[in-house]
Amino acid sequence: MSISQEVRPLAQEFVELYRSPDPKNQYAGSPGITRLEDGRLVASHDLFYSSRYKESHDKEDWKSTTRILISDDKGKSWKETGRVEMVHSRTFIAGDALYAIGKSRDVRISRSDDHGETWTKSVPITDDGIYHQSSCNVHYAKGNVYLVMEWHRPHSGIDGWQIGDLAPVMMRAKETDDLTKPESWTFASKLVFEDVWKPEETDFFGVPFFPVDRKQVTYLVPPKGRGVAPLGWLETNVVEFNDPNHLWHDPSGNTFHLWMRAHTGGTGYAAIAKVTENKDGSMTTSLQEAPSGKKMLFIPCPGGQLRFHVLYDEETSLYWLLSSQATDSMIRPDAMPKERWGLPNNERHRLQLHFSKNMVDWCFAGLVCTGNSPKEARHYAGMCFDGDDICVVSRSGDETAHSAHNTNLITFHRVKNFRNLVY
Repeated sequence: MSISQEVRPLAQEFVELYRSPDPKNQYAGSPGITRLEDGRLVASHDLFYSSRYKESHDKEDWKSTTRILISDDKGKSWKETGRVEMVHSRTFIAGDALYAIGKSRDVRISRSDDHGETWTKSVPITDDGIYHQSSCNVHYAKGNVYLVMEWHRPHSGIDGWQIGDLAPVMMRAKETDDLTKPESWTFASKLVFEDVWKPEETDFFGVPFFPVDRKQVTYLVPPKGRGVAPLGWLETNVVEFNDPNHLWHDPSGNTFHLWMRAHTGGTGYAAIAKVTENKDGSMTTSLQEAPSGKKMLFIPCPGGQLRFHVLYDEETSLYWLLSSQATDSMIRPDAMPKERWGLPNNERHRLQLHFSKNMVDWCFAGLVCTGNSPKEARHYAGMCFDGDDICVVSRSGDETAHSAHNTNLITFHRVKNFRNLVY
């Protein structure tokens, strides 16, 4: 006799932070969230647009924009307090100030000195090319703030989505400095994916999963359907190992690890690198070595095929992972239903939560929320701790959305008593 039990998501109910007035042409992305000491929640997200919309509207109507909102009632209601000219943004606290950092070609930053009520005009803090990212985590250690923006190497010859030319650049600044000044920041050295990807060294590992070209899109369904971009890494989180028994623990506190979305065509792996702080204050990015001496580029990570978010909880000494759950990545590309976005591994409608003591061995904590169909996304989510709860903001969609990628909603969810999920 079989026993069935309804799966109950941890936070299926939501509050809308944004609903597109034109779902086929106006979209929302890159949601992030921060909790202030007084309990105020600060959320942010991008607005982006279809090519048709851009062609028929003035640029002022579709310029790169981040909306910033605040809530003083634990996320039950929200008020927009600013729009900043940049995308791929996230908010974070440093010293007595609240910042929003993102990009509009260069890395740009805006500051609020009144807990998110008002925002300065964004200013550039780089001048060396085009950057990328998403609203991934921000790490604090030794009185510093650490985060990653991804530099794009120009003119390499890759056509299409050029994530093979991205270099995750960890940035460090003292929490008490004015972070709107470029001189407040130190940037790690650049390590480009294409310079370290050695396909001849990955036999029996299944990467890449589909045939790919290193310079152009490969189509899996003729003539031009379900395209696979050249491999790459992107959307980087910063991780530090404080457990002295961890193989990669650095007693000096000068080593940080980068956990990134791995675009390989497969599921269940993230890409990794490490950053070492040198005696002169500079920072060097390199690959991590296994105890055997083998260099590592990929590592097990549930949902590592899409953007994910990592937070470390001091109370449980555990890392918490919010990511997308893949259930059907082995379907033939030509058999995929039209409403499924992109590659077979690109399911975007199920958010999952895991915990780990070491960032390698993950325990499933629960399904956070799910859309009613593969088109109705719950993905690219950000999170923060709020006492005993986890607050989640999701790039979401309903049946009117353009696609699972070009979504029409930003939604707020609350996972209650998350530490009770540990077993």
